Amino acid sequence: MAGWKTQAEVAAIRKRYPAGSRIELDYMNEQGMPPGLKGIVKSVDDAGQLHMIWENGRSLALVPGADRFHRLLEPQAEKQAGKEAPAEEMER
Repeated sequence: MAGWKTQAEVAAIRKRYPAGSRIELDYMNEQGMPPGLKGIVKSVDDAGQLHMIWENGRSLALVPGADRFHRLLEPQAEKQAGKEAPAEEMER
């Protein structure tokens, strides 16, 4: 399990994953949360956990350092690139 985050670390997580960011799950040790599952960041709490709205209807938070995931490019960036945009690697 990841340790406590400093205020600076939490601020960096909030900047990296603002509300509305699209996330793809790589690994979470939780039944019903398969790799490839996508969701949207609802908020980041004071412990640095990302509170999510998952496409499967669940609302489990992501814990940086314990769960593995990456941010997906926004649809506008995909359109500008003119192709399927590669995922931005995060939290591996």
